[in-house]
Amino acid sequence: MQALYQLDIQGSELLPRLMGEFFSENEGEERTRKLAWEWTSGAWAKVAECDELIAGATIRWQFSRLSPVDRSILRLAVYQLKNCPEIPPKVVINEAIELAKKYSTEKSGPFVNGVLDAVLKKLKDAGQKVDNSQDNHPRDTESTA
Repeated sequence: MQALYQLDIQGSELLPRLMGEFFSENEGEERTRKLAWEWTSGAWAKVAECDELIAGATIRWQFSRLSPVDRSILRLAVYQLKNCPEIPPKVVINEAIELAKKYSTEKSGPFVNGVLDAVLKKLKDAGQKVDNSQDNHPRDTESTA
């Protein structure tokens, strides 16, 4: 999420430097850094596709008005929902909500939940295979999406 935030703020020219600098400077196991790199580079490569799904799910909110933090959280989660079938949707959505609660505003958790719920429904309606057995993610009652 931090790397996607940096890319959003600084632009695509940062991507080649991220692997050498950002991911090598952060602690963690090699496997964790590799996964973070795969998700970051994958989400950035499909950023337009992710943004389109997010924009379609933000009914009362213009995409351009999203904070860079919320945008980064949503991009990562949408990328994972669409391209990482090994991660149950429940896990993706729960992690995104927790990131929003930790790094964004008080209202971001319910907002992220509502947006991702709408994206997941759209993916299912479009025939994308998602693991329905993990579909019991928390639903905040104050969703603003």
